Amino acid sequence: MNEEADTGGLFAPERVAVIGATEREGSIGAAIIQNLADFTGDVVPVNPSRDTVFGQPCYPDVASVPDPVDLAVVVVPPPIAVDAVREAGEAGVKNVVVITAGFSETGSEGAQREQELRAVAAEYDLNLVGPNSLGVLSTPEGLNATFGPSNALPGSLSFMSQSGAFITAVLDWANDQGIGFKDVVSLGNKAVLDESDFLTHWQDDPATNVVLGYLEGVADGRTFIDTAREVTQETPVVVVKSGRTEAGADAASSHTGTIAGSEAAYEAAFEQAGVVRAENVQELFDYARALDGLPMPDSDEVGIVTNAGGPGVMATDAVGDSQLSMASFTDDTLSALEETMPEEANIYNPVDVIGDADIERFETALDTVLADDDVGCAIVISAPTAIVDYEELAAVIADRQAEHGKPVVACLMGGERAEAAADVLGEAGIPNYFDPARAVSSLDALAVQQDVEARSYEAPAEFDVDRERARAILTDAADRGARRLGVEAMGLLDAYGLPTPDSALVEDPDAAESAAADIDGDVVMKIVSPDILHKSDIGGVAVGVAQEDVADTYETLMTRARNYQPDASILGVQVQEMVDTEAGTETILGMNRDPQFGPLLLFGLGGIFVEVLEDTSVRIAPVSGREAGEMVDELDSAPLLRGARGRPSADEAAVEEAIQRLSQLVTDFDAILELDVNPLLATADGVQALDVRLTIDPDQL
Repeated sequence: MNEEADTGGLFAPERVAVIGATEREGSIGAAIIQNLADFTGDVVPVNPSRDTVFGQPCYPDVASVPDPVDLAVVVVPPPIAVDAVREAGEAGVKNVVVITAGFSETGSEGAQREQELRAVAAEYDLNLVGPNSLGVLSTPEGLNATFGPSNALPGSLSFMSQSGAFITAVLDWANDQGIGFKDVVSLGNKAVLDESDFLTHWQDDPATNVVLGYLEGVADGRTFIDTAREVTQETPVVVVKSGRTEAGADAASSHTGTIAGSEAAYEAAFEQAGVVRAENVQELFDYARALDGLPMPDSDEVGIVTNAGGPGVMATDAVGDSQLSMASFTDDTLSALEETMPEEANIYNPVDVIGDADIERFETALDTVLADDDVGCAIVISAPTAIVDYEELAAVIADRQAEHGKPVVACLMGGERAEAAADVLGEAGIPNYFDPARAVSSLDALAVQQDVEARSYEAPAEFDVDRERARAILTDAADRGARRLGVEAMGLLDAYGLPTPDSALVEDPDAAESAAADIDGDVVMKIVSPDILHKSDIGGVAVGVAQEDVADTYETLMTRARNYQPDASILGVQVQEMVDTEAGTETILGMNRDPQFGPLLLFGLGGIFVEVLEDTSVRIAPVSGREAGEMVDELDSAPLLRGARGRPSADEAAVEEAIQRLSQLVTDFDAILELDVNPLLATADGVQALDVRLTIDPDQL
């Protein structure tokens, strides 16, 4: 990826050179030349084997072109593609699209070729798209530097895709739907420019209202989050991310040469970055049309006007599954509806104007609902009747929406009879859907974007920690060849200010007795071995050990461990202060290092329930105080922390601080690959980490 890449020349060049241009039927070089027929600038064929291409002078190389070239499109075979890019760089070209496949997506030889391509791009400071790309397209310039079969209609959506074939299908479908685009780019293998570069470009593009993306993975997770977080404050970004399942992730990796990150990490990253996630292509464009044409709602309260009870109930159910809620009408609204609607009508939300409603009744009901200050947005649903002309109803909906300035979506159900009405609505920026659930989800996307734009991002806190002590603990473990650590690493948490019980790691019965004497009351004793993960399952944990029993208990624990796994590395026994777990709620605080996004924090209900209930929330570290609070709020079991059913309320501020402190720890040390604090006991007096285990990569220290 280029830092602060100036990608303007990719979409608005004055002169385009097609390296590998030809007239051969069925060739990519011919298809691109033909697709550039409407380009407002100059098209220059480059091919040393031809004098002309489709009647235009053809040059042997880019250096021979008499005027400066802004964009070079490379379609030569893989063995000479890198040389072609180098020649373009030497000739002063700054923007290059490599259509040619045969790079990292094909194996080790292709991966080596892609490294060479990246090196050439860096040497000449090139904005390079691809390789293995369908090309780029920009409607204002008439630029179609792709080999796709369809051009795009003009519009205000800009679209990036990691799949070229997906672009061809989308453009063909969008043309039938009347959906237009500003820019389209096929990312290909993302050897240089990636999704973050194009997000930055479109953020500064006043002609792009919404950014759409199909992604199989991201090149740099942290950069993506930081970039998208800034972009989405002003410009909505809607993404379909494939590879949700393990099988899908494997397929994505083999298709693009990208190692897909975990689904949980992508979900967290999109949420933190303010990206609206679509589950499929239909949602992608449903959301796009709503975000492109409608104003933002003042609230999440929805008013529904319908002439059909069943679809109204369907819409109400869909609202219940969304972030939205059904508006409660004011007394003035209910009185106005009671005066103007028939006695058989339902004046409560959803408003049922009943099947014999004419245009005037629809208009009165919609006008009344939109005038209610408690209504933030509205849905108009109509089943076809002989009384209602859909085009007239569409005009009324558009007029009322413009008058009140609130987002309205339509659900004029039917086939051919709804097509002309959909065109009328489309001219006003109002989408029409057959399915009421799609109408609701589109308004939900508006509400999500509204929340994103209202966010105030804050920097993660920087706590005063003992980083050198933490490094020493990790280095000592690495020096003895350990990759997995257990309670012997409790000092790591202590160094970062996470409270832990008094404890000591001992290697003989006498030391155990001495350690226990320094602790008030009975103690807990645990076998310490990186090779024995579930210590309680083998009887490797003793709770409530009295002082006089400490030595014998030490011998018992060691014997059990050796009998269970004779070849296990046993570091000794931990003698720990007894903690009353009934005095609080057992939670888990953990981290898994994702290949794309880095440390993925997890917080949830802990103890023995974590794998059974799976009530957890995740974020990419580092996290702010707001994000730590959201991790707590998202749990279904959050009421347990807040004193449900007579339980003592936990110190929630201490929980949030613990999340932030662990976030700082795993951000500071890339060597920590996995870490679980389980349980993290949350009580009214604060938190305590009772157990820990982690995996490290010594090479990262």
